[in-house]
Amino acid sequence: MIRKRVGILISGQGSNMEALIRATEAPDCNYEVAVVISNRPDAAGLDRAKTLGVPVLAVDHAPFGKDREAHERALDAALRRSGCEYVALAGYMRLLTPFLVEAWAGRMVNIHPSLLPKYPGLDTHRRAIEGGEVEHGCSVHLVTIGVDEGPVIAQAKIPVEAGDSPETLAARVLVAEHQLYPAALSGYVASPT
Repeated sequence: MIRKRVGILISGQGSNMEALIRATEAPDCNYEVAVVISNRPDAAGLDRAKTLGVPVLAVDHAPFGKDREAHERALDAALRRSGCEYVALAGYMRLLTPFLVEAWAGRMVNIHPSLLPKYPGLDTHRRAIEGGEVEHGCSVHLVTIGVDEGPVIAQAKIPVEAGDSPETLAARVLVAEHQLYPAALSGYVASPT
């Protein structure tokens, strides 16, 4: 089996990134992680990835000022130099421009902490509780121009429990994310639709 080369984009701790990397230890995983790139040079996830033996890069957005596309062109060049065939967003906290979305159309995925199309954007756990949801969860989806609007590849559902706070719900959703994301990515790169 020839594994597809994936670049992971992060901005922070990188817990989903770590789950994606650790999943490559399984013989039936259909991808390998070619590089982890952060827009923040101080992102803790870079050290985590390095410890796990994955090449890392920082492509700091700050020097580009408000020119998001110029920053993304630098990101795109780094992904291509690393031989990436797919891109996985794992806590990458930047709104993408059409340039990067279109450059990787059908080959860029994201994990989002809600059952899309419900609760796109931020603060999903509080919104689910306030919305009276009985179940919540996470979605892996293709990245498109609209925020969290791309086609859903896979979802994991968990119950919203009586007395849940946004923090307790977030902790349980994160466990589901760590299981769902590697499986969904592996399945998708094996037979993209």
